[in-house]
Amino acid sequence: MDNITNNFITDFIKEDLGENLNSLITRFPPEPNGHLHIGHAKSIILNGELAKHFGGKFNMRFDDTNPSKESVEFVNSILEDVKWLGYDYGDRLFYASNYFETFYECALNLINKGLAFVCDLTGEQVHEYRGTFTEPGKNSPFRERSIEENLKLFKEMKEGIYKDGEKTLRAKIDMAHPNIVMRDPVIYRIAHIHHHNTSDNWCIYPMYDYAHPLEDAIENITHSLCSLEFENNRPLYNWFIEHAWIGESKPRQIEFGKLSISKSILGKRHLNKLVSEKKVQGFADPRLLTLKGLRSRGYTPEIIKTFVNEVGISKADGTVEIELLEHHARDILKKETKSLMAVLDPLKVVITNYEGEEELELENSSEAELGSRKVLFTKEIYIEASDFMENPPKKFFRLAPGVEVRLKGAYAIVCEEIIKDSSGKITELRCTYDPQTKSGSGFNARKIKGVLHWVSEKYAVKKTVNLIDYLLNEDGSLNENSIVKKEALIEKEITAEDERVQFMRHGYFYKNEEEELNLIVSLKSSFK
Repeated sequence: MDNITNNFITDFIKEDLGENLNSLITRFPPEPNGHLHIGHAKSIILNGELAKHFGGKFNMRFDDTNPSKESVEFVNSILEDVKWLGYDYGDRLFYASNYFETFYECALNLINKGLAFVCDLTGEQVHEYRGTFTEPGKNSPFRERSIEENLKLFKEMKEGIYKDGEKTLRAKIDMAHPNIVMRDPVIYRIAHIHHHNTSDNWCIYPMYDYAHPLEDAIENITHSLCSLEFENNRPLYNWFIEHAWIGESKPRQIEFGKLSISKSILGKRHLNKLVSEKKVQGFADPRLLTLKGLRSRGYTPEIIKTFVNEVGISKADGTVEIELLEHHARDILKKETKSLMAVLDPLKVVITNYEGEEELELENSSEAELGSRKVLFTKEIYIEASDFMENPPKKFFRLAPGVEVRLKGAYAIVCEEIIKDSSGKITELRCTYDPQTKSGSGFNARKIKGVLHWVSEKYAVKKTVNLIDYLLNEDGSLNENSIVKKEALIEKEITAEDERVQFMRHGYFYKNEEEELNLIVSLKSSFK
């Protein structure tokens, strides 16, 4: 994981901690309001690997301060995904909601310092008073309330005396500050709503920008690593640590570039919309780059970690080609999966001069050391429909009338007759074979260019195969044919233990919970 543990963040850590690198504490702090995707995996892997590299600690923390969008379902889903990736947080599982009392005390600290006030402006009015990037904001008419009055009103907010939106607690900073986030931000709002962890104990909830730095400080996080979108909020992060925090720890926020991937949709809001509009079949849909989707498609933690390490950590946002992810999938899967023959669009072939059946030996993989397997050859077989053309163009090196091709691991055959139904559709080919051409016999009297995979009609296993394409077209529109089901015929050597297999000339496939086979990635790639 060299690119993860060697970058500008590593330099900051070494500079800050010196000889005490094992005092490093990182964290992954998602809000439990959705399912994780591969962008979150980058953060998990970065924080987890840095802690492991320096002998520090890695915290798993839920930033659950907005109960209207959060649920136990999302909590459990996120925990499952993090463990699947291979990051065991052990007893270091935390919830921001467990710190609500401390957040409240820190807010009282701000009020007592004259640095926070209770405001009666509505949300729309707060926005109007904020000003623009070129014009300063205006002070709230409630900004100069006394410390005593603010303490009283804030206590009443906590006790549930006021309705939702009736009052907020705001930090008192500078309404003319060039950074708009520093213009008296709201730090508490009223919300009479049930919380998944604290039940109905609270009706005031801290805002993210206020709670997040305090969470880091409470947990003694040394380095708070977040995506670049929070760079503008770093002055506010530091302000709350300096003025609101009642302890001694001083976490440092460092930003890095967010991961975006071509031909894909990331972001909880966009993913939620896809699911709610039934454009996909839930968050585990194998077309999605959610961690659940990747898992159901057949990607492994090793593939994702290798990909994230290859992408590395930068100071700028950028889009990575999805072909890089696919490249690493092929590179890893080819070393550990066996090859089988599978026909996705079957066309029957009858070998008219062959009788009986015989056992052939085929190599399990050209890459992995998985030995060989026995395949039964019979008179009636199936090949891919696309491997035959009645009137082929030049350089079509597959089966055609009078053209000789080799069946993988078996014999050379020639098409002698085409059988069609009443509509003119080809339903069967009748061929002859040359018994002198058996694979492994040393036969080389004729140069045979085409080699076709096949399955025996008698011994093939029928399976549903899902051919999965990119969710987005090149123009950014939704690909309506991003998943296509096929009833495939597979040689019987596929077993219950074969979670992942390579189908010759097609790609790598994964057996999902429904016993269907999802295409993980095709064999061919133009990625360089």
